[in-house]
Amino acid sequence: MPKTTNQTSIADLNHANIGKLPEHLGLQVTQVAEGRVVGRVTVRPDIVSHTGYLFAGVGLTLADLLCAYGVSTMWPEGAKNFTTAEVKCNFIGTALEGEVEIIATIVHSGRTTQLWDAEIISVSNGKRIALFRATQIILYS
Repeated sequence: MPKTTNQTSIADLNHANIGKLPEHLGLQVTQVAEGRVVGRVTVRPDIVSHTGYLFAGVGLTLADLLCAYGVSTMWPEGAKNFTTAEVKCNFIGTALEGEVEIIATIVHSGRTTQLWDAEIISVSNGKRIALFRATQIILYS
């Protein structure tokens, strides 16, 4: 595993949300540690479908955001940037109200790639809503 550093904080990530899609979705980052980022969103009428369920795209977006934020907690020495190469999301439930929590954790941290998993969980009943995986390409120039 390459030498990595944590180059972010809860305050940094919540500040990065301002004026962008994460702020519109209501994302609040609640935990940041090396290889782990956690956030929450309140389910509200403007992010649910006509059926009353949380939009699948909102869930996927939230998981992708938290995994991308996670790269900053495991920044390889000499890296300049990163990009997402692939995402996959399996939905196994939904949320009608309350809050959802998104927990992103590192699975693999290499010099050129990182693999991140995220779970989306309904806070009110503790049930999983989705399982997500993202591959990040680490860029050096």
